[in-house]
Amino acid sequence: MRLDTGSTVRPRTLTAVRDGLPVPVPDPARLVHLQFRRFAGCPVCHLHLRSVVRRHDEIEAAGIREVVVFHSAADELREHVAGLPFEVVADPDKRLYAEFGVESSCRALLSPRAWWPVLRAVALGTVELLRGRQKAPARTQENGRLGLPADFLVAPDGTVLARSYGEHVDDQWPVETLLSLAAEARTAR
Repeated sequence: MRLDTGSTVRPRTLTAVRDGLPVPVPDPARLVHLQFRRFAGCPVCHLHLRSVVRRHDEIEAAGIREVVVFHSAADELREHVAGLPFEVVADPDKRLYAEFGVESSCRALLSPRAWWPVLRAVALGTVELLRGRQKAPARTQENGRLGLPADFLVAPDGTVLARSYGEHVDDQWPVETLLSLAAEARTAR
């Protein structure tokens, strides 16, 4: 079941992959951008997260905490997310995915809108692999390669202020959209 804007996210504490620290969602002091990505080493996810890393200072200055969820095991994720400046959470059983209504579909890769982003991400990822700056994904993915992305902006009280369910692998909020949504939320509250 998909969440709509205005839905309430029940409080929970997730565990960060990198250091095992608790990650409260919602965060009592900040907005949370809860991102659902695909699998550890996903080239398209990696490319998108690099854009978030480049603008992470702006995101934090806007009062947003980044929390990124992958449907891979924590051990597999660690080598792919070690240098990220935000929390990454493993959900190999896809419990959060189910709770938030985040799906898998062959549309993830078969949509013509996904083809260019996939080719671009694979090409750039290959260069990064050859330079030793990126790890290759595992050959097999326990939860498959057909996951769809999703983005949620969650207020400190748990209210879903905005949400987006991706229609293909690269259908996620760019940083500009996230910052605009956060500005709108501050104005409305």
